[in-house]
Amino acid sequence: MNQTGYSPKELNFGKEGRDKLIRGINKISTAVKSTLGPSGNTVLIESPQHTRSLTVTKDGVTVAKSIDLMDPVENLAVRMMKEAADRTATTAGDGTTTAIVLTEAIVKCAMEMFEKHPKHNKTEVLREIVNITNEVVRELKKKSKPVTKSKLKSVATISANNDPVIGDIIAKIYNEVGKNGIVTVEKAQGTETYYESTDGIKVDRGYSNPLFINNQKKDECILDNPYILVCDAEINNILNIEEILKPIISDNKSLLIISPCANNVLNTLAANVMKRNLKICVIQPPNFGYKQHELMQDIALSVGATYFSEKTGDDLSVINFSDLGRAAKVIVGRDSSIILSSERENTEEINQRVEELWGAHKLSNNKTEREFIMSRIASLTGGVGVIYVGGNTDLEQKELYDRVDDAVCAVRSALTEGILPGSGLALHEVANNGVMTKGKTLSQKIASAILSKAMTAPLNQILYNAGLNPCKIYNTGMEDGYGYDVKSEKYGNLIKMGVIDPMKVTKSALQNAVSVAVTILSTDAIVTMARSYETE
Repeated sequence: MNQTGYSPKELNFGKEGRDKLIRGINKISTAVKSTLGPSGNTVLIESPQHTRSLTVTKDGVTVAKSIDLMDPVENLAVRMMKEAADRTATTAGDGTTTAIVLTEAIVKCAMEMFEKHPKHNKTEVLREIVNITNEVVRELKKKSKPVTKSKLKSVATISANNDPVIGDIIAKIYNEVGKNGIVTVEKAQGTETYYESTDGIKVDRGYSNPLFINNQKKDECILDNPYILVCDAEINNILNIEEILKPIISDNKSLLIISPCANNVLNTLAANVMKRNLKICVIQPPNFGYKQHELMQDIALSVGATYFSEKTGDDLSVINFSDLGRAAKVIVGRDSSIILSSERENTEEINQRVEELWGAHKLSNNKTEREFIMSRIASLTGGVGVIYVGGNTDLEQKELYDRVDDAVCAVRSALTEGILPGSGLALHEVANNGVMTKGKTLSQKIASAILSKAMTAPLNQILYNAGLNPCKIYNTGMEDGYGYDVKSEKYGNLIKMGVIDPMKVTKSALQNAVSVAVTILSTDAIVTMARSYETE
């Protein structure tokens, strides 16, 4: 009998519930970890509609996202593993498979240790696992090396599932736009994969109203050849910018407004965008205080606009069309915007501004101020690149797009926090050094034993996938950074050999794996919705 508001639940307690969670972990991990490393295998995924196309991939997060299990408790574990993988991909762009392998290994090793020490306080051990993880991260940072231009291709190639063509494209585009440049990925109209780069600037503000979105798939507003208004004074009446709007509307031009706007102005503009298909978008000025003023000056200089500032007493009523700047293209997202510059006529002014900023950078002793100045230099000198991904079929294009996007994110992470020896070697080395044996209490010793064993899992899995026995490949006494390259079948310094992992990827994978594993291991009661499965 159905009752309004009545939702029956199923309860699982203690070991029985945890066993189901572990079975779910094992299932998703078994499917995903076979893809790890250069010798990893592909996974065949049926479409949800059954009759449509299928997917062939080596991408761990794609495999993970495709998995849903019948048992609700097992599926909860799968959802948590997906979250760990997704968080890692979002934070670092890569490392999803590593995160899943580590999660399974931590849970498995912990259960073994808890069986050996059944009376010991489990909560204390889990707390120490988190503490030791922080220590491991500090050790990884010590091992991290800055990325050189020669290593960019290696990072990109490995992250793109060992595709040297993609690695070469990504390395070239980053060498052109610079360390502080911006690289985005888009789908091409044809079969060819290529890149384009141009000067541009990134603004840490997104659209002020979601009604400005004109690319629903990406939740973006894209404006081609827009005019740009740069102003820090609030536009509190649509009549303030009437003289600008008239030619924009009559000639069907695009307009980006970088200015605070009253709600009535925003609503009026958004309504007209929807009703009349106007090409207009509004974003707020970046940052606050004096930093905002200086950043707005940089933006105005970059796009060739007159900067109207409340701080200098400028009057909005005198704005005319000639005060607007120009750009080749603007991509406005939820949280940030990219302005692709058109051909600059004021290169000399920009160069002069950059020289002034370098001078200020040398004179400043304040770390925060120096970083702010560097970000301004980067915004004025850094470029913007776009990789256009082609394919013979939609399936091929989608798979390649995901790989390129992951690889771009991995390179960005490497440029931010440096690189480590790849193939799981960095985690393996930390697991076997003194950090993991410092524990004095029993809880610390148990936690160290769990983590040290689990952290060798990625390296072992890469070797297993290549048909190798880890015990025969690695032995004690090997110097730091010295390891085995599965692809070339040679020993050597892995960084010099181009076998590299971004520090940020390794760190994120470990931290997210520990977070999920500790949650699962500390669970003692599981509540799920009651299911009823009927077959015809």
